[in-house]
Amino acid sequence: MGKGRAARACGHAASAPTGCDEGKAMMKMRGFLVGLAGGAVGAALVVLVLVLVFNFGELKEPGVQKAAQTPAVYAPTTGTGQTPEQIYQGLSAGVVMVQSDFASTGSDVFGQPQSGQALGTGFVVDANGYILTNAHVVQENGQKASSVTIVFNKGGGKTQEVKGEIVGIDTGSDVAVIKVDPSGVDLKPLPLGNSDQVQVGEQVVAIGNPLGYDFSITSGIVSAVGRSLQAPNGQTIPNGIQTDAAINPGNSGGPLIDATGHVIGINEQIASQSGGNQGLGFAVPINQAIRSLNQLKKGGTVQYAWLGVGLQTVTPDVAKAAGLTTQSGALVESVYPGSPAAKSGIKGGSQTVTVGSQQLTVGGDVITAVDGQTVASADEFIALLSKKNPGDTVTLTIERGGKTQTVSATLAARPANL
Repeated sequence: MGKGRAARACGHAASAPTGCDEGKAMMKMRGFLVGLAGGAVGAALVVLVLVLVFNFGELKEPGVQKAAQTPAVYAPTTGTGQTPEQIYQGLSAGVVMVQSDFASTGSDVFGQPQSGQALGTGFVVDANGYILTNAHVVQENGQKASSVTIVFNKGGGKTQEVKGEIVGIDTGSDVAVIKVDPSGVDLKPLPLGNSDQVQVGEQVVAIGNPLGYDFSITSGIVSAVGRSLQAPNGQTIPNGIQTDAAINPGNSGGPLIDATGHVIGINEQIASQSGGNQGLGFAVPINQAIRSLNQLKKGGTVQYAWLGVGLQTVTPDVAKAAGLTTQSGALVESVYPGSPAAKSGIKGGSQTVTVGSQQLTVGGDVITAVDGQTVASADEFIALLSKKNPGDTVTLTIERGGKTQTVSATLAARPANL
């Protein structure tokens, strides 16, 4: 499973975290670098920044740039190996445009308040009118949209606009849930897949509203899985899906669909030098989004399991500098006072070493397994923890002083300020 890091930047130059704080980016973001000349980091580097893919700004009526008038007929094909055309014909009626109005986006040069509108994508998930999209489509810099308009594709160039209600926002996974009144709207829910089964190389399509060109489709493959994305609040979103299907501003919140016609992710970020598609798009895994959806529908908030540690991935270089016997795992650099980790006796580091150009705190425990499942990196630990709930008890296998032992910890709910 390919590993890597990706960050978000709300339309500005962004970078990726250098460390990892269980469930959250730990340190300052750094450039997403691709080394040339045999992969050597040095003379030839291309800096790619990751940006959230939605449009923000003033939109004039009708607010979209019309694409080809392809009918939206809801007749999903069963089986495997559907063509992009079949997927579009079967599922595009369940994909919507999301127009979010913001009462204030700051002040103009004269100090007068300004308003704006964000343009993104969403998709219907059930017959009750629930719609999934990205949190950053309906919330900007902590400000929730004052109103949301949902535009349905009726085929033949026709659309239907209805008002939507924001049910809840989960910035930790960059997921938001919107609801429309199902009466008077012919809802076509999209079938949801299992992102844990996504394979590198499989065919996918993305449907959305890139650059305002409404209800467009692009196709490609899954380029990698297991990417660590950075959510708007700085948390790490594990198991992100990378695709070369063209993703551009306006695609945010739209579905990434596999060849069987099932949604496997929510398109969220791109890595780009120019702000446009360069074959590096990223999607929030649908399993993570479903977890957020179920909690937001019940109470409007999402809880995450929390151990309370700051982590760093163990590499051979880190192991050598820290005097570790294990060559992989999640090194505990710090432990939050009063956290489940502190209560279970997990120890953080006590001395600082330099590995390459990075300073690390060493001397703490190394987590090598969770409930018997091997942990090779900090990212893998975060991914495993993301499947747990507050109140769950986990058994951690750790290395301490060259010896292996197990520790039990009862996870708590992540504090709101972390």
